[in-house]
Amino acid sequence: MSTVKVVTPSGKGGKNVELPAEFFGVKVNIPLIHQVVVAQQAAARQGSHATKTRGAVRGGGRKPYRQKGTGRARQGSVRAPQYAGGGIVHGPVPRSYVQRTPKKMKAAALRGALSDRSSHGRVSVVSGFVEGEQPSTSAALAVLRAAVGETGTRLSQTVLVVAPAGDELTHKSLRNAVGVHVLATGQLNTHDVLVNDHIVFTQAALSELTGEAPAEDAPAKAKPAAKETAAAKDTGAGKDTATAEDAPAGAKAPAKDKAPARDKAPAKDKADTGDAPAAEDTAAAEDTADKPAPRRTRAARGSAAGADKPEEEEQQ
Repeated sequence: MSTVKVVTPSGKGGKNVELPAEFFGVKVNIPLIHQVVVAQQAAARQGSHATKTRGAVRGGGRKPYRQKGTGRARQGSVRAPQYAGGGIVHGPVPRSYVQRTPKKMKAAALRGALSDRSSHGRVSVVSGFVEGEQPSTSAALAVLRAAVGETGTRLSQTVLVVAPAGDELTHKSLRNAVGVHVLATGQLNTHDVLVNDHIVFTQAALSELTGEAPAEDAPAKAKPAAKETAAAKDTGAGKDTATAEDAPAGAKAPAKDKAPARDKAPAKDKADTGDAPAAEDTAAAEDTADKPAPRRTRAARGSAAGADKPEEEEQQ
C-alpha cells in the first residue's frame, strides 16, 4: 500500500493518504487491458458508413444498346459496377462494432491501469482546487501544477482530474484548461487513464472510488441514526404506557371481548328458544316427503307376504 501526500489550495503541506492496494497495487494484466481498450474504442464507432449498390444508384434503367449484333459484350444497365458512376460491390453497410465485455473484466483492467500509474508515481491527491465558492482557472492550475510537480507556467503533460459529479467548482475551474481532462468518479475508465500522463484525485473522489466514507462525514452520518433510534424507542414506550394507563383495571382488550361474544350468541339463542332443532326436523320431514318411495325387490315382497299370513290365520 503506497502513501501519497495531499496537496492543499493554500500551499501548506497536508496529511498523507494511503492508496488501497486492491485498486493501486494489483498485478498489471496487459492483454486484458488491451482487450478492454479495443472494445471501448470499437464501441465509440458510429458504424454509419454505407455505399450504394447498382440497385440504389440513380439512373441506368434503360438498356444501353441491343443484346446482339454490336460485337460488344451484352449490358443491361450503365449503373453496373464496371461502369463509372455505377454501384459498389461488397461495400460497407451500417453495422455495430460493439464488443461484449463483462463488468469484471472492465473493473480488473481499470485497477491494472491505476496500479501502473501508481507504480510510476503518477497518481496525486488534492484536498481541493479552489478556496472559496467562486471558480478560478488560474488558482486551480496553480494547485494542479503543484500536485503534478511542474514548475513552468504551462503543463508539459496531459493530466486527468477525477472529481465527484456534484463538485461543480472543480469542473467549472478546469473545463477550459489546456491539457486537462476532467471526469466524474463514475466515468473513470481504462482508456482515459492510459491516454493521460498523470492522474489527480480529489479526496472526495478517492473515497467514492474505494467505497470508504471520509473521516469527517462519519460522525455526521452516525448522529441522525442515533437520534432516530432514540425517537423510535420513546414513541414505542409512550404508546405502551398510554395503552396501559387508559385501559381500566380488570378490563380485557376490545378484540378479545368481541370474539367470544360472537361465538356465544348463537348458543344462547338455541338454548333459550329451542327453535333450531324443530326447524331441522321440519326440514328433514319435507325432504323425505318430496322424495319418491324406493321400489321393493321380489325378495322383499315375498318376505312381506310371509309375514302377513300368520296374522290372518290367527284372526280366523
